[in-house]
Amino acid sequence: MSQNDSDQAIAAVRAFNRFYTRKLGVLEPKLLHSPFTLQEARILYEIRHRPACTATDLTRDLGLDPGFVSRTLQTLQRRQIVTRNAAKHDRRINELSLTPSGRTAQAELERLSHEEVGSLLASLDDIKRAAVVNAMTTIEQTLEPPVQKPAAFLLRSHRPGDIGWVISSQAKAYAAEYGWDISYEALVAEICAQFIRNYDPSREHCWIAEADGEPLGSIFLVKGSADVAKLRLLLVEKKARGLGVGRALVEQCIRSAREKGYKQMTLWTQSILVAARGIYQAAGFRRVKEEPHHSFGVDLVGETWELEL
Repeated sequence: MSQNDSDQAIAAVRAFNRFYTRKLGVLEPKLLHSPFTLQEARILYEIRHRPACTATDLTRDLGLDPGFVSRTLQTLQRRQIVTRNAAKHDRRINELSLTPSGRTAQAELERLSHEEVGSLLASLDDIKRAAVVNAMTTIEQTLEPPVQKPAAFLLRSHRPGDIGWVISSQAKAYAAEYGWDISYEALVAEICAQFIRNYDPSREHCWIAEADGEPLGSIFLVKGSADVAKLRLLLVEKKARGLGVGRALVEQCIRSAREKGYKQMTLWTQSILVAARGIYQAAGFRRVKEEPHHSFGVDLVGETWELEL
């Protein structure tokens, strides 16, 4: 595609976005003349139509900032639209649900939206209506193809031989993807050796993600102090990325930290590790410090992230 063709295509998409948002009125302060903003309405929809829903689910699946989700839920709770209750399977997890008022409000939003779109389509004849619907379906399926069902994997505790695999996998992955030198392998070996020597099962743990007997990833929960746990050495093999392995490992680590009585969790990562940072942010971690440094043969920006448990 030439630069001119590319510019014209971009302009066409942006023009359509402006047209469609205006046509549906999503730029109005309140959606469909209701008491709710567009984001509030979307959150209510997700809570209503999921068998179980948490703030972390909303943050991850809607691509929203954790702070924004937290503030919005607090507002909806004050308005007695949303309530939080401890999950039956894990009392430490708060699941979201709609109050009777919330269900009524969400049903009204559904009705208004149905009528709004119905009115829009009613002005078209059968041929034009089918063309519009087909075009929308094409856009959705082209920009976001149906996701294949992820391969099944399990998380298990470490056993003899796993720690050696962690060291080797970490060294190979960061050398191949980021050009880190052998000093990183030495650091990982030191962390792992210390974990084995001082392992306290009541306060620490290592999980291995596995499918068909093959390790796909790992994570460590390590004691920092009586109240602070450290999340260390998250790794997902390249062939297993996109399956939810990293998210599952981080969520398991957080759950275990809560079970073991920690009040806070901290981790140290690098600014270039975009995928891992996204997982941490979706899980509720916030970046509290960043500092340039030269390590493992390259210039990096180290980041400290924290999560209140």
